[in-house]
Amino acid sequence: MPVSLTQVMNVHRARWLQNSLGRDLKMIDTSILAGLQQGTGFFASTTLLAIGGCFALLGATDQVLGVLSGIPFSTPAERDAFELKVAGLLIIFAYSFFKFGWSYRLFNYCQILIGCIPMVDDVEKSRVQADLAVQRTIAINILAGKHFNAGFRAIFISLGYIGWFIGPVVFLCSTLLVMAVLERRQYFSAARRSLMIGVDI
Repeated sequence: MPVSLTQVMNVHRARWLQNSLGRDLKMIDTSILAGLQQGTGFFASTTLLAIGGCFALLGATDQVLGVLSGIPFSTPAERDAFELKVAGLLIIFAYSFFKFGWSYRLFNYCQILIGCIPMVDDVEKSRVQADLAVQRTIAINILAGKHFNAGFRAIFISLGYIGWFIGPVVFLCSTLLVMAVLERRQYFSAARRSLMIGVDI
């Protein structure tokens, strides 16, 4: 199995934070983390809006069923089946929200841990403690990224899931398409090839 884009980025996350041992200006690192946290907060808010949209769908079931019945290749759905599908979509978005929420919190912890990384002059006084401080920060940063990616993938999966509202064939095709896109980006994308330059894993 080839190395994934996420695994390559984890190497770069580690390199970034190891470099912080060589500079006193930790504002650079906290600024990068603030950007990551801001993006995570944006997607958490987006999933909350999507959850609200699911409840709106449940409140307008008859109108939505009327619209779906006019779409080509759609399979007529009973009210109970439609509500079950919406509940499934709601669960996906709720999972995504919790992943983004926890990722946001972990990035916050990571900022605190960066404050624990010693200044350049103090590194050699206690090299072991300095390395441990960096390793803790790297571990939390990678974990935050992992939860962010899980939430992001759930949003992609929800796009394939929407095909189920039209019919099983569309659901199968849309899900396979989403999975193919995710697979390509992780293992065969130009971004992965670029990030692999100078990385030996």
